[in-house]
Amino acid sequence: MTLASRLHSGEILAMPATLMHARRGALRHTFRARADFVLLSPDFCWTPRFMGRNRFNLIAFHDIDHGGPRGHGTGSVWAWQQLAKIGITPHDGLVLALLTQPRFLGYWFNPVSFWLAIDGNSLIAVIAEVNNTFGERHSYLLSHPDHAPITETTPLCATKVFHVSPFQDIAGEYCFNFAVQPERIAIRISQIDGESGIDTAMTGPLRPLTNRAILLSVLRRPGGALRVIAQIYWQALRLKLKGAVYRKRPSPPDAEISS
Repeated sequence: MTLASRLHSGEILAMPATLMHARRGALRHTFRARADFVLLSPDFCWTPRFMGRNRFNLIAFHDIDHGGPRGHGTGSVWAWQQLAKIGITPHDGLVLALLTQPRFLGYWFNPVSFWLAIDGNSLIAVIAEVNNTFGERHSYLLSHPDHAPITETTPLCATKVFHVSPFQDIAGEYCFNFAVQPERIAIRISQIDGESGIDTAMTGPLRPLTNRAILLSVLRRPGGALRVIAQIYWQALRLKLKGAVYRKRPSPPDAEISS
């Protein structure tokens, strides 16, 4: 069974991920963390007992958290609209999936989520949905011009236009590498600005999201999204103590999505 067909059948997959973040340049800073993601198709998914869909639960997926203006999203409706602009429309074998961290006890924050257009076992387009800690969002649409399969050896690049870290300028570009396989996902992102920049990676296996898997993840890594935002502020404090210079937040880009 292909990854697309599993998602089309309504299955939700858990991805316990290892995260790596390394800052290059004169001020170096590296850390690793763990976080729990889910891979689901909002158009078809069914949720286990301990996961809500547009309602409160231990963990939950809410359509308004994704697609379009932050807090007012329309989920996959918005994502399909963006894909249609580059000629990707629904057809047999194609599924639109979202790789994201769910809400935890109602709290939500995702530094980045990924809309994945998967045709069989082939990835053909990605929308990287980036959120900062100032309540803003910008998305990057990534694909080959001919919609050829995206593999781990083919970087897709986009100009950085959105303020994410207060210790970095809006400069350079992002280069993404995706390895999406039926049993595992690995994503690498390099923000390139001369000799400076940041390398990030997230990797993890794909497993069926069961009630047992949800409870185990909560016990092993309690806090979910709350834990993630706490880690972000902790690393920001460490950077400040190392001498990182704070940049004032500029206005967000007018367009909600770029490529």
